[in-house]
Amino acid sequence: MGLFTGKKGLVFGVANDRSIAWAMSDALYAEGAELAFTHLPGERSGRRVHQLVDPKGAKIVLSCDVQKDEELFAAVKDQMGTIDFCIHSVAFAPTDELKTTYSESTRAGWHMAMDISAYSIVAIARRAAAIMPNGGSIVALTYFGGEKVIPGYNLMGVCKAALEHSVRYLAFDLGRKKVRVNALSAGPMRTLASAGIPNIDEMHDYQAQKSPLGRKVEFEELGKAGLYLLSDMSSAVTGETHHVDCGYNVMGI
Repeated sequence: MGLFTGKKGLVFGVANDRSIAWAMSDALYAEGAELAFTHLPGERSGRRVHQLVDPKGAKIVLSCDVQKDEELFAAVKDQMGTIDFCIHSVAFAPTDELKTTYSESTRAGWHMAMDISAYSIVAIARRAAAIMPNGGSIVALTYFGGEKVIPGYNLMGVCKAALEHSVRYLAFDLGRKKVRVNALSAGPMRTLASAGIPNIDEMHDYQAQKSPLGRKVEFEELGKAGLYLLSDMSSAVTGETHHVDCGYNVMGI
């Protein structure tokens, strides 16, 4: 019997085998979880996700635009009934917005980035909680650029700040329904999403050099941290931003 035997969850944001959401999903599968997945609209995105999850026996893989998510949750409820946990690994900003300074962000780009990267956790948490009659756990993925200025992260850092504070308010709103909401803050990882961030390689190397553990974070470690936050092992933990960055966040220089 695994830690998640008999548990069902919904995963937003798997892009490929180098996704943090996939590291968490792989760990969940190893513990017996049943998972449903979403992918970005489009044949190419769907194909990448199916290549990962079909060998695991995933029964539900749905296209999802997080700006239009009503139909998705209706489908999940119809096919799964209820769920026990949900992973939010969703972030986006137009490429041009990431290439400029924050002060030069456009109104349209700012609105789009905030809608997809921050408001989506509000919409997803509200709908996920509605199909968690026995309570559950929601985990959103974030990064230290939401707490401190990381040159090059710019608009996305402000989106992550909004995401993290949304997690705290959602923890309060949903707590009496026995739904916990937390954020997992990973170090800079080389993922498909991070490829669009200027200086990502320098960020990655600097974190490894300056962190107390003196090394980079491994995807498997993020998977194990996800298991903790999604399971009853963290039953009294909610509203937290849990850092998995080899201690980098405690450093002053």
